[in-house]
Amino acid sequence: MYEFAIAWEWLAFAVRWLHVVTAVAWIGSSFYFIALDLGLVKRPGLPVGAYGEEWQVHGGGFYHIQKYLVAPASMPEHLTWFKWESYFTWLSGFAMMCVVYYGGANLFLIDAHVLPLEPWQAIAISLVSLSIGWICYDLLCKSPIGNNTWGLMILLYAVLVAMAWGYTQVFTGRAAFLHLGAFTATIMSANVFFIIMPNQRIVVADLIAGRTPDPKYGRIAKQRSLHNNYLTLPVIFFMLSNHYPLAFATAYNWVIAALVFLMGVTIRHWFNTVHARKGRPIWTWMATTVIFIIIMWLSTVPRPEEKAENASLSAMQQRFMADAHFGAARDVIQARCSMCHAAEPVWEGLARPPKNVRFETDGEIASHAREIYLQAGRSHAMPPGNISEVTPQERRLLVAWYESAVKGPPTP
Repeated sequence: MYEFAIAWEWLAFAVRWLHVVTAVAWIGSSFYFIALDLGLVKRPGLPVGAYGEEWQVHGGGFYHIQKYLVAPASMPEHLTWFKWESYFTWLSGFAMMCVVYYGGANLFLIDAHVLPLEPWQAIAISLVSLSIGWICYDLLCKSPIGNNTWGLMILLYAVLVAMAWGYTQVFTGRAAFLHLGAFTATIMSANVFFIIMPNQRIVVADLIAGRTPDPKYGRIAKQRSLHNNYLTLPVIFFMLSNHYPLAFATAYNWVIAALVFLMGVTIRHWFNTVHARKGRPIWTWMATTVIFIIIMWLSTVPRPEEKAENASLSAMQQRFMADAHFGAARDVIQARCSMCHAAEPVWEGLARPPKNVRFETDGEIASHAREIYLQAGRSHAMPPGNISEVTPQERRLLVAWYESAVKGPPTP
């Protein structure tokens, strides 16, 4: 069983790496095409149907790009489609969700002090919320309000804020932020899969058949692309947020999430304006700085007194506490780790326990046995730089505790 824990950890690393690679590809192409689209210039002599062109230099060569709002007069011999970056980013992200959060639901997904759930219940809520989110968003886009692009974006922001609050009422803070990122990314990827690509296929089919494509398909795809443009930066924040408990593990984490969306808008507006050659709106950076200072302040607001620990421990956690090595392992953890992993860390420079992990009770230690085994027993990841001077003998003791509990008592 302990070999399985190591293999599972490597699997989690593999899907996380894959997700980062595909996300870089998708976000990179998205940023490029937004900048290209905004930088197009209308010049005399453009081909019929061409909206604008752009000359670019990169890698020692020159590129001449032209854009058609509907389609060129004839179908090009070779057409490059940008879709797989989006699809694989979502698929790899969902795989990571399954491995890390569904596979480790008791640790990473469920907080019994927030809402006591069985793993299957938490996973069901997760899956339903991601699906419902896209359906509601798509219906809003296709409703009369969808004709007002900016009004639709304001309504979408209200939905995202509501989801931020809702997720923090169901999951751990870390999982809530991760799900808010997944909720937003699902909308973005579904826009590509269900709207943008099918509309482009209709245009291509009309060209092949000799028909004049309807410009409405381009307008619809453009609106969805605009939404994706402004949602990109917040998604990146939420994907990285699990490393920063001051964001997800504070009293007003859902307000912080709401403000992150606003920062995404102000930052992207600056880039969009510059790429469109309409000036450099310095006010956007001033607004971003003010919002960020508010976020920093919100992260320092004390949490309300938490409820007494009354959630029953799982059978596995009870085994870790009942193991013969637990007493000695607990002594090591409290001596070497508790100065940081406490409600009020005494280590200088720490305002919150790293990743909101605490080792103040036997139950908290048992709940994080697997992470202790992997990060302080099998590897030397914790403590960073071995600042509390954990000895090799103590690390072997942590390994012995975990593996003994996993194996269980000998069969009579």
